[in-house]
Amino acid sequence: MKGPKPDLDNSAQRTHLLFTDGSSLGNPGSGGWGAVLVIDGNQVVELGGHEKHTTNNSMELLALIKGLERLSEESGEVTIFTDSKYVHKGATEWSHGWKVRGWKTMAKTEVGNRDLWEVALSLLDDRKKFGTEKWVHVPGHSGIVGNERCDVIATGFAKEEEVPLFQGTLGDYAVDILNIAVDEKKSEARSVARAHSRAKAYSYLSLVGGVAKRHLTWGECEGRVKGKSGVRYKKTLSSSDESAILRSWGASL
Repeated sequence: MKGPKPDLDNSAQRTHLLFTDGSSLGNPGSGGWGAVLVIDGNQVVELGGHEKHTTNNSMELLALIKGLERLSEESGEVTIFTDSKYVHKGATEWSHGWKVRGWKTMAKTEVGNRDLWEVALSLLDDRKKFGTEKWVHVPGHSGIVGNERCDVIATGFAKEEEVPLFQGTLGDYAVDILNIAVDEKKSEARSVARAHSRAKAYSYLSLVGGVAKRHLTWGECEGRVKGKSGVRYKKTLSSSDESAILRSWGASL
């Protein structure tokens, strides 16, 4: 049974925050989603769930859907925080073209997760009669408290762990959810890691059974370490970087 309809006359006086995140271990693999809502600046509701075999993008979308469903009868503006470009761009830009092209991408392939997208877009359309929707695309793992909490929930469910979910007043919530500032140290570390990942490799090193080997491609390195326990592997960017990694392993070529 549906609850009472929102008081549209007071919708402009109410504001809500929705933080979302999704996780998939293996992508595809075991998945989880997490959402945290701050309703009318007072009530906090944490949501989360598990999917046995799924993708990261599916979980990002499901987190959005579940959050919007919880807000479906709450009047007022909502600001949606997500670190997923896929969700943000899909909802605000790409979906218009998908519909015009009959749910085809510009490359004329079928749009993935169409079933989830149709639900999410319908919920977003329904919210427009209650208040304004605002989107904030945040950098992931950069210390933004709401995003970090959603990541903990989503990852916990993906690992099939017990994740206690809070529901109560903002004053009783231990998480500083209204703090949306970026942690500069975390953001810088993430940028360095991303730059390292994108940089051209000098070599790939593997350590199996105490024996180190150099590989020219990631495929060769992966082939040596995959399925084995107690192994180490690392991408290097220069000869000196390679030497430093080998020293840290206590190994040589």
